[in-house]
Parts: sequence; C-alpha cells; structure tokens
Amino acid sequence: MQKMKIGLIQMGLKTSTDLEPAAIRDAMNEAHLPMIEKAAEQGVQVLCFQEVFNQPYFCPSQDGKWYAAAERVPEGPTCQMMQKLAAKHRMVIIVPVYEETETGVYYNTAAVFDADGSYLGKYHKTHIPQIAGFWEKFFFKPGKSNWPVFDTAFGKIGVYICYDRHFPEGWRALALNGAEVIFNPSATTAPVTSLTRVARSKPRPAKPRTNCWCTRSIWTWCARSATTGSSSATAARKPTPA
Repeated sequence: MQKMKIGLIQMGLKTSTDLEPAAIRDAMNEAHLPMIEKAAEQGVQVLCFQEVFNQPYFCPSQDGKWYAAAERVPEGPTCQMMQKLAAKHRMVIIVPVYEETETGVYYNTAAVFDADGSYLGKYHKTHIPQIAGFWEKFFFKPGKSNWPVFDTAFGKIGVYICYDRHFPEGWRALALNGAEVIFNPSATTAPVTSLTRVARSKPRPAKPRTNCWCTRSIWTWCARSATTGSSSATAARKPTPA
C-alpha cells in the first residue's frame, strides 16, 4: 500500500438544538469549510468526519423531530457540497450523514467520494444499540451493506461506524475484501468518552496476515487505533462536550 495522508475532523455542535434540523445542518456544514480548506492545504489525501457529523447526537432522545435531519445520498445537500469539495481539493472525503432511502426508511450512513468528486458508494451502520442514552433503533434501520471496500485514488478503504467497532466480524470481512485502511467515524456522549483512556500512537498493521490499518474518529477527539477488534483507541485531546 502506498503512503496515505489522513485527516480527521472533530467538531462540537455550533448551534442550539432548539433550531430545526435543516438549520443545524447548514450551520455545521458551513463550520466545517475552513477545516476542510486547512486539511487540503496540509496535503490530506483522505478526510473523514465524525458520525452524523452535521447534527447533534440525538439518540439519547426519542424525539421524532430528528427524522427531518435525514437526507438522500448522494442527492442531498450535504453530499452535493462534499462531492464538489472532494473534486476541488483532489481529496477523498468520507461523509457520515443521517440518510433517508425512501419515505420512513432511515440509515446511519457514510458516503464516500473519490478525489475526482465521483461517488463511490456508501456504507450503512450494521450494529444498532438500543439502551438508555443510545436509543438508536428509534432512528436507524440496521444496514446490510455487505462490507463494501472503496477503491480510491489513494488506496482501498473500508468504513465501519461507531458501535460496529465492538463486533470483530466486520473488521475481518472488510480486510478480507481488500481494505487497506478502515475508518470508524463515531459519536458518543460524555459519560462514555470520559471512561475511555487513550493515547496517540503510531499506526501499525492491525493483523499481519491482512496488512490492514484502522483509523478511528470519535465525537470530540481524533484517534488512530492499531487493533481491529478492540474498543480501545487513541486520542489527541481530552474529550470536550459536544
């Protein structure tokens, strides 16, 4: 695998949750623009955002208001914006959003755009938790994405989303399907992040027989993990409230 320069953007919510989801989406998309520009200036080749990056983590609630946050992939406004930015900066962008595939059918999704702006496909989060503080089945249908690997301009990448990380079969399937780097965009709440102690480490092969690296990106901090099945990770900064 050729050397790949990776960027991870983590950002707290920039608006009040009292606003309508469309207004929150637009504000968050706009807030990411300077950081995307900075990543491009630093030569980032593959850029990844956090899980459902342009909304609050709304799953502690069961408020139907948040269904309005869902958009189509890749036709929705967020994907259309990121597709143009990928082409502009010659940068692969992984775009985790709340998706509505048809009326009333919702997924936790990551869309992938290549460095020429072409849409390579998407991954739907497979494992959906349903416990206090994480009522995700109220919002997301479990995905059946068949572990897609995206052949980008800079290497073959896979995506696994947040809670998926606790289930090793997906990591293994992605590696066996040819992924050289696996991204795990995630979101979580303060009580969980405060229990996770992490330290930045140099990435190394996850398993010698698959020669696969994994990169983890958690709600308020950037991370790189050297393991494929562990929930431990690496972090650059102390978690801050989203």
